[in-house]
Amino acid sequence: MTDEAPTPAETPERDPFAWFASGRGGAIAVAVSVVALGLAAAPYLTGAGDFGGKVRAYLLANPQVLDEVQTAYQQRAETARVETINAAVAANAALMAPDPRDPAFGPADAKVTVVEFFDYRCPGCKAVSEDYLALMRAHPDVRFVFKEWPILDRGDDTTSNYAARAALAAHRQGKYLAVHQALMATDGLTREGVDAVLAANGVDMAQAAAVIRDTGTDRLLADIHTIGATLGLVGTPTFLINGKTTATIAPQEVAAAIAAAKAG
Repeated sequence: MTDEAPTPAETPERDPFAWFASGRGGAIAVAVSVVALGLAAAPYLTGAGDFGGKVRAYLLANPQVLDEVQTAYQQRAETARVETINAAVAANAALMAPDPRDPAFGPADAKVTVVEFFDYRCPGCKAVSEDYLALMRAHPDVRFVFKEWPILDRGDDTTSNYAARAALAAHRQGKYLAVHQALMATDGLTREGVDAVLAANGVDMAQAAAVIRDTGTDRLLADIHTIGATLGLVGTPTFLINGKTTATIAPQEVAAAIAAAKAG
């Protein structure tokens, strides 16, 4: 049995997202350093003292400098991250070859393939899940691949891993998308909550339990962890459109990347 892809529908418009900004403290430190460098020659040129006071006065008079430096710093960091991941994907193309074990929707021979690495307890993943489903509806000619990448477990808390296994079990019964969206919509996810989602969506619990414990499921999740590490992925969600990642997780940026890949 296979899951049914969502039917085409118009993608709703949303305001642009601003996700995962770098720490402001680091940017401020950079800004102070830049201003300090620019003023470093002042005592030698004017003979004036109180260098620290000059820096402070300049920043107080021009606070926009902090925002400008922070923006530039973040843009440079994002550009470097994107370039590093894209280079790693190009160097390890075999890792991104179609894997029949992954839930996937859309034509197998699609010109454009979108791959999402995600965790069911990731706030960003949850925030964009409905928009991502809308993208699937809006682009029935695109292949969408779901990479279950549970990375948010800590210590004895293995809820993310359990949720990923449960979703893969639902996929075996042709109920992946319904379970996926329900898990994304559930805050404070627990094992009991995962089981409740499975039951509510008509998943046979005995069959699901077998898949959850299956060594084949172990291997699939281990392989996805290896892919993430090899490509240098740093968090969830990460989107790859024809092997190239996006600088942000904004659905508008993913949509633009899809459009560019189609045009190319």
